[in-house]
Amino acid sequence: MPRPIEALIHADALAHNLAQVRARVPDARVWAVVKANAYGHGIERVFGALRGADGFALLDLAEAQALRALDWRGPILLLEGVFEPRDLELCSRLNLWHVVHCSQQIDWLAVHKTHQAHRVFLKMNSGMNRLGFAPAAFRSAWARLSALPQVDEVSLMTHFADADGAAGIAQQVASFVAATADLPGERSLSNSAAVLRHGAVATDWVRAGIALYGSAPDFPEQDIGHWQLQPAMTLRSRLIGLQQLQTGASVGYGSQFVAERAMRIGVVACGYADGYPRRTGDAGGSGAPVLVEGVRCRTVGRVSMDMLAVDLSPVPAAQLGSEVTLWGRGPHSSLLPIDEVAQAGGTIGYELMCALAPRVPVAVSPAD
Repeated sequence: MPRPIEALIHADALAHNLAQVRARVPDARVWAVVKANAYGHGIERVFGALRGADGFALLDLAEAQALRALDWRGPILLLEGVFEPRDLELCSRLNLWHVVHCSQQIDWLAVHKTHQAHRVFLKMNSGMNRLGFAPAAFRSAWARLSALPQVDEVSLMTHFADADGAAGIAQQVASFVAATADLPGERSLSNSAAVLRHGAVATDWVRAGIALYGSAPDFPEQDIGHWQLQPAMTLRSRLIGLQQLQTGASVGYGSQFVAERAMRIGVVACGYADGYPRRTGDAGGSGAPVLVEGVRCRTVGRVSMDMLAVDLSPVPAAQLGSEVTLWGRGPHSSLLPIDEVAQAGGTIGYELMCALAPRVPVAVSPAD
């Protein structure tokens, strides 16, 4: 039989989370952000559940081609724009909308030969300091773009640096509004954190990313229960080994966990080569939360390439083959948010989703 680990993608959760986003910004259209292969969930796997979005936003031309191959005829937005002039040819052929964030991209458009004018989103650097035109240069960039016959419509956008934290978005919104006053064109400001924490900012399009996949962008201040989101991915496996430890016995490489009492542990077919965070193993034994047959337990010792160990004290009936939920939905209506596991590993839920290893089988789970 195959190794007993698999990931499940929950189509019902994806659709639910999209509906939650829409409910918070009922007057805006929604980009479903599917970059990084839909945050590790797989574009082909999430497409059916997210096709109710108004458009899809991503980075990679191959992913855009995959969406068109799925018969998506609506808007597709390249969030970082094109990376070289010949990319514009594919934008013309596939009718892709694209971000313009630097003067070089305008230069490429100016010499691009096309029969179909392009829809572009001009990006302002309102404080994130990654991509985009400074507020003082934004109007001249807009004027250049608007004068090009290769450009059909110019929309305006920015990206928030602190929508998930105490600094908030007010300063960036003010900068954007001042620099774009009286300029025509649709606006796109809000990401998942801004939608959840700040509601309807003056915008025509919102860019829903992590919220669609059931992770809280502001964890641990708030969790997915607070935002009424559901996990879209479950990683689960089974116990493949059992050990009875005596006081003073250690577990795993480096003997970092030492039992302070007699205890029973289970060995799970999951390790860092599957995308599980290695840093959850520590000397203090606090570990990371897992569910064994729906009962909350903790990992012990170092996570190795293919296995990890779990303290079975809370579930004495566990046996070989018992189901282990590494994150997501467990048996008996149990739930383990990915954000809690990520926190134990010193990272964020986004990274765990994207790090799911190719060797892990993935299936789309029907609605429960």
